[in-house]
Amino acid sequence: MSALTRPGLAWASLRHRPTAFVATFAAVVLGTAMIGSFATLVQTAGGAGVSSADAETLTIMGAVVGGWGSAIVLFSVASTLAITVRQRETEIGLVRAIGATPRQAARMIRTEALLVSGAAAVCGALVASVTGRALLVMLRGGGLVASDVEYGGGPASLGSAAVLVVLTAALAAAVTARRATRGPATVVLRGSGPETGRMRWWRVAGGLVLIAYGAGMAVVTITVTAHADDPYEAMQTSGSSSILVGLGLAVLAPVLLRLASTPVRAVLDRTGSGSASGHLATANVSRRSHLLAAVLAPVIVLTSASVGTLMLVGIDGRTLDRSLPGADDADTITLLNDVVVGMISLFAAIMVVNAFAAVVSQRRAELRRLWLVGATPSDVERSVVVEAGIVAAVGVVLGSIAALATIVPFAVARHEGVVPDGGLWLPPLLVAGVVVLTLLAARGTVRPALRQVVRSGAGSR
Repeated sequence: MSALTRPGLAWASLRHRPTAFVATFAAVVLGTAMIGSFATLVQTAGGAGVSSADAETLTIMGAVVGGWGSAIVLFSVASTLAITVRQRETEIGLVRAIGATPRQAARMIRTEALLVSGAAAVCGALVASVTGRALLVMLRGGGLVASDVEYGGGPASLGSAAVLVVLTAALAAAVTARRATRGPATVVLRGSGPETGRMRWWRVAGGLVLIAYGAGMAVVTITVTAHADDPYEAMQTSGSSSILVGLGLAVLAPVLLRLASTPVRAVLDRTGSGSASGHLATANVSRRSHLLAAVLAPVIVLTSASVGTLMLVGIDGRTLDRSLPGADDADTITLLNDVVVGMISLFAAIMVVNAFAAVVSQRRAELRRLWLVGATPSDVERSVVVEAGIVAAVGVVLGSIAALATIVPFAVARHEGVVPDGGLWLPPLLVAGVVVLTLLAARGTVRPALRQVVRSGAGSR
C-alpha cells in the first residue's frame, strides 16, 4: 500500500470528487483573499513616507478588522475541509480493509488537503494583490488616509496570509483524518454511514470560552466603560461581543442543532404541517447534525455580526455627542464597522452556499436511494429545503441572541436603555434576508444533484 503515500493517488481522488474539493478550494481562495487584502494594509503602514496618523489608521484597519475576519475565515475553512474528509469515511474504511495502515490513509488525506489548499492559497494571494489595492484606494477616496500613500503590499503580507490559511487547512485535515482512521478497519466501515460521534471536549471548551468572553465584555461595557469619558470605549468592549458569542455558538453548532430538532418536530406536528417531507427533514437534521452544522455555523455568524454591528452603528449615530473628545473619529469608526459588516457578511453568505454544495455532494447517494424507493424529485427537493428552513430558523435565532451581546450593553452605555430607541426594523429585515439566502442555497444546490441522480439512475428503477 505504499502507493497511498504518492501524490498521484491524491490527484486521482481529487478528480473523482470535484464538487467536494471545489467547496474547499473556494473557501481557501476567498479566505486567503480576505486575509491577504487586510494584511497588505499593515505592510503599507510600515512603508517609507507614511505619516504616523495614516500608519495608525492602516494598522487598525488591517490588524483589527482583518483579525476578526481572519478568525471567521479560518473557522470556515476548517469546517469546510472537515466536511470533505467526512465524505471519505466509507472510502477510508475500504482502503483500511484491504491493508492500508491508519498512518497511510491519514497521509493520503493530508496530501490531498495540501494540494487543494496550496493551489487555492496561491490563487487567493493573487486576488488579494488586487483587492488590497482597491481597499487602499477606498481609504484614500474616503479621506481616511492621505492621497499620496502608496500601496506597499507584497510577498511578505500575501505570503503570510497564504501560509496561515494553508496551515489551518492542514491542521483541520490532520485532526479529521485522525478521527476518520481511528480504530479497527471494520469499525470504520460500520460507522461510515450515520453520524454517531460526539464533539471533542476541546471543541466544547473552546465554544464555551468564546461565549463566556463575549458575555464578559458585555458586562464590562455596562459596568465600566459606559462611564468612561471617551465615547468609544464602550464600543471597543461591546463591538466584538456579538462576533465572539456568535463564533462560540457556531463552534457548538452540532450539539445545538441536534437539540433544536426535537422541539422543531413537535411544532410541525402541533401545527399540522408534519408532512412526510417535514418528518424526513427533522429526522435528517437530528441524524446529520454534524454535517448540517457546517451550514448552521455561517448562518449564526452572518446573523450575529450583521445584526449586532449595524444596530451598534445606528445607536452610535443617534447618540454620539460631537463635542466630546474623540468624536472627530466618528466617520473613520463608522467606516470600519461598515467594512466589518460587509466583509463578514459577504464571506459568511458565500460560505452558506459553499457549505450546502459540500453537504449535498456528500448526500448524493442518499438522495439516489430515496428516489429509487419511490420518492419523486420534488419530494426529495422539498425535504432538503425544509431541512434548510430548520437550519435557517435555528441559525437566525441563535445569531440574534448573540447579537444582543453587543446591542444591549452599547444601548445601555449610550443611555437608550435595554431596548434601543430606533432601528428596530433592521433585525427582522436582516433575519429575513439570511433565511431567504439559506433556502435559495439549498434549492440551488439540490436541483442539479437530483438531475444528475435521475440521469445516472434512470435504468435502475
